[in-house]
Amino acid sequence: MNSRNWLQSLLFLCVTGGLIVAALLVLLISTLYPSLPSIDALTDYHPKSPLRVFDSEGSLIAEFGQERRAFVPIEQTPKVMKDAILAIEDRRFYKHGGVDTKGILRAAVNNVTGGSKQGASTITMQVARNFFLSSERSLKRKINEALLAVKIEHTLSKDKILELYINQIYLGQRAYGFAAAAQVYYGKPLDKLNLAEIALLAGLPKAPTNYNPFTHPKRAITRQREVLHDMYKFGFIDE
Repeated sequence: MNSRNWLQSLLFLCVTGGLIVAALLVLLISTLYPSLPSIDALTDYHPKSPLRVFDSEGSLIAEFGQERRAFVPIEQTPKVMKDAILAIEDRRFYKHGGVDTKGILRAAVNNVTGGSKQGASTITMQVARNFFLSSERSLKRKINEALLAVKIEHTLSKDKILELYINQIYLGQRAYGFAAAAQVYYGKPLDKLNLAEIALLAGLPKAPTNYNPFTHPKRAITRQREVLHDMYKFGFIDE
């Protein structure tokens, strides 16, 4: 077989293989998509609220419950908090449709070539996982996560999705959401935090236990610097 025939055969095999993979993927998606859970829990979101006891002057005396929560609407979330989250978690959030194909390719290249190790889960995919899926590491779970992200994007606005993320994500110390974390770690409302404090909180979702400033201050500071670096690098703040 000459080189030309060899190349033609190789091309034929690649095209055929690609078509088979694409057909199997379409079949898998058509099978899984109808079985996805309803996203009513997102369109009518009511987070759990702990029992709070206040004194006669309105000051919080005690809080009871396994989860610490404090809902904050997206309109009342400080812009710098939103920017910090986007910079470190999903800077193309407002450009993709739930699954960031460019981010997946970038992560794959970096991971193969030995560049900075990074994942490719978008904020929408994290919302899907936190509300509906387990932490199981399997191909089926990842496909369900991606399909749910697309379904969520077709139903909710970007700001609503970001609001769900900001209020639902676990940040350690029984705190769910950034407003609750601001109280837990700094004892003040979210809108009273400075840039350094916001950067530390924005770095927690990746690994709340490992970056907990109470138990691992050095790791927390390292992660905080990563957030600030990305905020500068991608133009969310000026040096």
